[in-house]
Amino acid sequence: MSFPSRHRDVPHAAFSLKATALAAAVAAALMLSGCASRTVELEPVTEMKVPDSWGSGATVDVARSEQLWPDTDWWRQFGSSELARLVDDGQHNNFEIAAAYSRVQQAEAQARIAGAPLLPEVDLAMSASRTLPLSGGSPSNTASGLLTVSYEVDFWGKNRASADAAESALRANRYDRETVALTVTSGIVSTYLQVLSLRDRLQIAKQNVENAQRVLKVVEAQSRAGSASPLDLARQRSALANQRQLIPDLEQQQLDAQTALAILLGRPPQNFTVEEKGLAEIQMPKIAAGLPSELLSRRPDVRRAEARLAEANANVAVARAALFPSITLTGSTGAQSNALLSLFNGPNLLANLGAGLITPIFDSGRQQSRRDLAIAQKQELVQVYRLRVINALSEVEKALGAIRSLEERYRLKTGEVDQARFAFELSEIRYRAGAEDLMVVLDTQRNLSEAQNQLGQIKLQRLQATVSLYKALGGGWHDDAPGNAAKAP
Repeated sequence: MSFPSRHRDVPHAAFSLKATALAAAVAAALMLSGCASRTVELEPVTEMKVPDSWGSGATVDVARSEQLWPDTDWWRQFGSSELARLVDDGQHNNFEIAAAYSRVQQAEAQARIAGAPLLPEVDLAMSASRTLPLSGGSPSNTASGLLTVSYEVDFWGKNRASADAAESALRANRYDRETVALTVTSGIVSTYLQVLSLRDRLQIAKQNVENAQRVLKVVEAQSRAGSASPLDLARQRSALANQRQLIPDLEQQQLDAQTALAILLGRPPQNFTVEEKGLAEIQMPKIAAGLPSELLSRRPDVRRAEARLAEANANVAVARAALFPSITLTGSTGAQSNALLSLFNGPNLLANLGAGLITPIFDSGRQQSRRDLAIAQKQELVQVYRLRVINALSEVEKALGAIRSLEERYRLKTGEVDQARFAFELSEIRYRAGAEDLMVVLDTQRNLSEAQNQLGQIKLQRLQATVSLYKALGGGWHDDAPGNAAKAP
């Protein structure tokens, strides 16, 4: 910062000398920039090849591909108004989403900070004092004012690259918030379905207990009549106890799932409960996978990896530009006067112009090492980006395969449950008539219980596979769609 001279007049010769020095510095900088302009250019990143279709037999009508992606409110396809309400609450109250939004605000502030050097810096300093002599003489007033303007000439693009890096970091944080929101939403839907599935399994377990109690009454009656042995009675009582012991475990699993759902919603679990009784009212959505080539613009985590790569590219440019001189232009104007009221009179005004050039001479290779570090970090993020793309494609592929497999398993298991129920009912009738052994009844009862439990698990897995597919496809998110900017929770 330049301070004004106490002389009232600015010598013309000094001003001309400073102007000449400034012009010389600028000319030298322009000459050096021509030598360095090619150095800071970055090599392009090789694009990845994306397959034209999915390998799980998913057929896609290319002409209608824009209609095959999930809606932004895809969870409504399950047909549950309670689920839609819980998702809305979670998107507004979840603490992870709120933290991600705060990170976006931090990135916005960092972007503004990084962009500040692209504009001149202006400072104003003013002071005034009054001198009171203790013995004789009259008091005097002194005042001064100084306006200073400084600007770093960005010949090699260091400041612009820093601003670009901050902007890329801001985009990455916005994509990260969308990724967090999609993960939380998927978690809410999946956990809600798990709660309902556990309620179904709990209801089935209670029905199996009732079945075992009914058979036990028959065995007890036959035991009193002498047609059933104490061994038969003990076996059926053991079967009943086995069915009963399943209930506490399912109740605890349901409580744990409901607690996990409350946490996702940002609520205390003590006062939270799910109203829906089971999966009976839940619809099974149908969804196509779209085109693999469009997936990269519909996954916020992929776009985040791309933004991080762009940030690394800009950081390489910053590190390379640091190898060249930095030029700062300064100018100041001010005034100083012994009379406060004459501060801005012509003879009291001062002006100063200057230029500074700083260039590294010997730093033990520090700047060179920083450039090498930035390049290595960029190469790492290239591989991270490629891995993220491969993972995105594989997640969709696995979800499609799981849906196809689970649909077939559910169809086959439904038939098995029907036959197991028929076998149990028939064996019970035959046992009452004395035409069947109790062991047959116990076997058919156990088979029915296991088949019903497995059917409930397969149904839950099928629904959760749909949730996984929605998530793998980006949940209806699109980088160019309106409303994708991060919003306050």
